[in-house]
Amino acid sequence: MKIRSVVAMGLLLTILGCSKLTLENYSRIAVGMPYDDVTRLIGPPDECDDVMGVRNCRWGDETRSVNVSFVADKVLLFSSSNLK
Repeated sequence: MKIRSVVAMGLLLTILGCSKLTLENYSRIAVGMPYDDVTRLIGPPDECDDVMGVRNCRWGDETRSVNVSFVADKVLLFSSSNLK
């Protein structure tokens, strides 16, 4: 039982430590970049909404996040909060 706990904790730390939501990856986002390229770079968004042809997507949570607005599946605007 103890070995399973150690393995589970190691797996959890590995998963959490491998986040694609980094300042380095964020700096690679550019205006005009396709939606698919952004998701390959920082992973699938946590939420998106579509309003009048603009898709606004957010990655992360209240502590750190990336927000990207897409028009015709291309980056129009993007911002970040608390990335390190």
